[in-house]
Amino acid sequence: MLTVVLFFLFFSLFLYVLLAGADFGAGIIELFSSRKNQEVTKKTVYRVMGPIWEANHIWIIILIVILWIAFPAYYNIFVVYLHIPITLMLLGITMRGVAFIFRHYDAIKGKSQGWYNHLFKLGSFFSPLFLGMIFGGLVGGSINLFEENSSLGFKELYLDSWLNPFSILIGLFYVALCAFIAANFLIGEASENEEQHTYKKKASYATIVLVLLGFVILLYGYFNEIAFVADFIENKLSVIAIIISALVLIPLWIMIKKREKRWSRILAAVQVFLIVAAAMLAHFPDVIITSTKEISILSEVASTSVIDSLGIALIIGGLVILPGLFHLMRSFQLIKLFK
Repeated sequence: MLTVVLFFLFFSLFLYVLLAGADFGAGIIELFSSRKNQEVTKKTVYRVMGPIWEANHIWIIILIVILWIAFPAYYNIFVVYLHIPITLMLLGITMRGVAFIFRHYDAIKGKSQGWYNHLFKLGSFFSPLFLGMIFGGLVGGSINLFEENSSLGFKELYLDSWLNPFSILIGLFYVALCAFIAANFLIGEASENEEQHTYKKKASYATIVLVLLGFVILLYGYFNEIAFVADFIENKLSVIAIIISALVLIPLWIMIKKREKRWSRILAAVQVFLIVAAAMLAHFPDVIITSTKEISILSEVASTSVIDSLGIALIIGGLVILPGLFHLMRSFQLIKLFK
């Protein structure tokens, strides 16, 4: 059952990066648009996101619950040493969720609408930024464990692990990835050629930023001897995944040009899957890299009975949740079985 639990852990991570990424990315695109395009994007985003935005965050809940129950040692380091960016990320998600609702349903249309718009856009930017910084903190080799040096202060224990150039670069990479996902998604929802052209430009800009940030991350990690980056470069599977991801851009842009809504979304999802897989395979199972050692996610797994119970619960839950999510998205034309 451990394999089942690990599968759902990765599957939840992938779906959250993809679906919540599209959710965050819509606000990021709105943030980096002209005032005229912001109004158009705002209407499109509400029409598309309105029915499903709450469902996107179920995956991070499942992810955290799996870590809490199955991998307590990993969860302990995660929530203790990275509690600040986790809290900031959750505040950002809450802030943008509240703003998303009130800017559409507020009974009074006044100056408050401007505040709601700003909160939504800023929350959409900073939530994925902190999420990426959390991952950078886990693998950046900057976590200082209190039990190894009890003389460390607040900064060394709770700030240095994530508030550093490597983590910030990872955070910005995920922000760009969110914009890329959303732009590709919104191309298929655009009702006019001019609007569609705008989203195509946003997608091309996000792609350029992604490539540049990926290159900078590898260079920075290599010259600063960050173990995760070194292992990433040496891991054949990770390198192959990234190469395939780059090659997928070719058919993706062909499908976008042909206005193939279904295939463009499938290829964008494949690209996200390959990026997430490359990151996970680079250092698995030693997902946490501290300043002194590497910690395997499998170092202190819960008892067999707990893993078995959790695995069964996840299978049953998956059989209930996934068809419901599929039906929800298909009902609002977000997924089409046929052209």
